[in-house]
Amino acid sequence: MLLKSDQRNVSQAAQTGGPRTCGVGRSTGGEAGFVLFYAAHMIRTVVLDVGETLIQDDRGWAAWADWLGVPRHTLSALVGAVVAQGRDNAEALRLVRPGIDIAAERAAMEAAGVGEQLSESDLYPDVRPALTALRETGVRVIVAGNQTTRIGELLRDLALPVDAIAASGEWGVAKPDPAFFVRVLELAGTAPGETVYVGDHPANDTGPAKAAGLRAAHLRRGPWGHLWSGTAEAAAADWQVDSLHDLAQIAAS
Repeated sequence: MLLKSDQRNVSQAAQTGGPRTCGVGRSTGGEAGFVLFYAAHMIRTVVLDVGETLIQDDRGWAAWADWLGVPRHTLSALVGAVVAQGRDNAEALRLVRPGIDIAAERAAMEAAGVGEQLSESDLYPDVRPALTALRETGVRVIVAGNQTTRIGELLRDLALPVDAIAASGEWGVAKPDPAFFVRVLELAGTAPGETVYVGDHPANDTGPAKAAGLRAAHLRRGPWGHLWSGTAEAAAADWQVDSLHDLAQIAAS
């Protein structure tokens, strides 16, 4: 799990037209069901965010709560509060422990054997069947999100049905930095208009993806997906989806 403070550090370290086709997708206007739309390009690659798109972040925040000695619900509520205020999610940790050195504490957690972990139980139930169905449509499927190098390694250990996995910690650049989406397109090997980015957070995922020329699907999942649902920011995405199962229908249309 990469905190927004980690994202900034990663980004700073890095400062190193085709035919129209008819498709199917959930209306961004909020109507129920699926409606027809016209896409400027065929979809050739679908790229998915990680936290609260593929995996539930419960374990990561629970580990922080236990490490800092506060009830898990307390930290969870603080995370929700600071995010609702438009603040960095790491501010929740600073409210619990003012002046905390997050990088140092993360290293101490690893040394104590309570560092980042990831297993099959952390995946949302629709992940494997939905990604399998998505690949069967013939599109390239990639996972790329704001995660540490360690989480990238753990994701690969899960042997997900995808073509590639990348973490911002490995790339040295994190969302919403436009350079992150440059790396996404390099990995995808497809044009921006042929590439869809799927995520739960408009400010980190769908908004900057659209700004980079990609298409975007906003996923109503997790605290950020639900919080932003129905907002103008979420509506700016090309599609609104409630499940990863919707993606195969979008890609195949």
